[in-house]
Amino acid sequence: MHRPRRLRRSPALRNLARETHLSVHDFVLPLFVSEKVQQRRPIASMPGVFQLSAKEVADEARAAQDLGLQAILLFGIPEQKDEQASGAYAEDGIVQKALRAIKSKCPDLVTITDVCLCEYMSHGHCGVTRIDGDHFHVLNDETVELLVKTALSHAAAGADIVAPSDMMDGRVGAIREALDERGFDQTSIMSYAAKFASAFYGPFREAAESPPQFGDRRSYQMDFANANEALREVALDVDEGADIVMVKPALPYMDILWRVRERFRKPTAVYHVSGEYAMVKSAVEKGFLNERDAVIEIMTALKRAGADIIVTYWARELARWLRE
Repeated sequence: MHRPRRLRRSPALRNLARETHLSVHDFVLPLFVSEKVQQRRPIASMPGVFQLSAKEVADEARAAQDLGLQAILLFGIPEQKDEQASGAYAEDGIVQKALRAIKSKCPDLVTITDVCLCEYMSHGHCGVTRIDGDHFHVLNDETVELLVKTALSHAAAGADIVAPSDMMDGRVGAIREALDERGFDQTSIMSYAAKFASAFYGPFREAAESPPQFGDRRSYQMDFANANEALREVALDVDEGADIVMVKPALPYMDILWRVRERFRKPTAVYHVSGEYAMVKSAVEKGFLNERDAVIEIMTALKRAGADIIVTYWARELARWLRE
């Protein structure tokens, strides 16, 4: 009886038959830029990740480009916060200053900006709030107005892609309309279309200094138990003009990632978030995992599940590892 042979006999044969290939162009590097620091400040819960000054972030972006990375994702931390998130859309805001510095140093690098208000709000929520007794509400339409102002200010400062991450209803359509009206029709939108209320965001909130001061974000981020709702959310953002859709977090939502990519056939991103990063880093520090092998396996799995773009804090290391 003839038995087909499995292609496991040598690395060369395995490489010939490999179905999923990683490229440095798959990855986007998140960077945190802060008005509060003069030099890089390490994030305790995220080894190897730092808050950077506006001066340092341009050098960091150039170093990423020199490694072969094509895109960065900027998060800003202002000196002052208020209840209207005014630092988010200020002409001289921290992200706006960082964009101008980066574009002057590496004009061909794709700059993506996080469009959210939580880092700029005194209460840490992603929108304008109203408190009624023991309950609070995030006011959707009032928040969308501020998100539009933020996206426009980022585009004016040089952002190639704006990435609304707030999960307010209608924000993609409102941002697209405003960008087109102001002459920023070439500015793309990467929507956090299926962003779940997750336990895996904790270290990020230290990095971005954005933990909510009361309540939580479950009223406007998605229930992690829901899959069909995620498809409806993505469909709405696609209809409103999103160029790229994102699923966040990554590994616990690979089923969502696969379904989104198969259903919509749009460029699809996934964010391998801070808690996922910190878990692997902790296991590596204890000697339980080989970092390079574990990370490459994770990233291959995400691409195999449908990710065209992977936002990851390991982007620089992956650029080096993939050259080996």
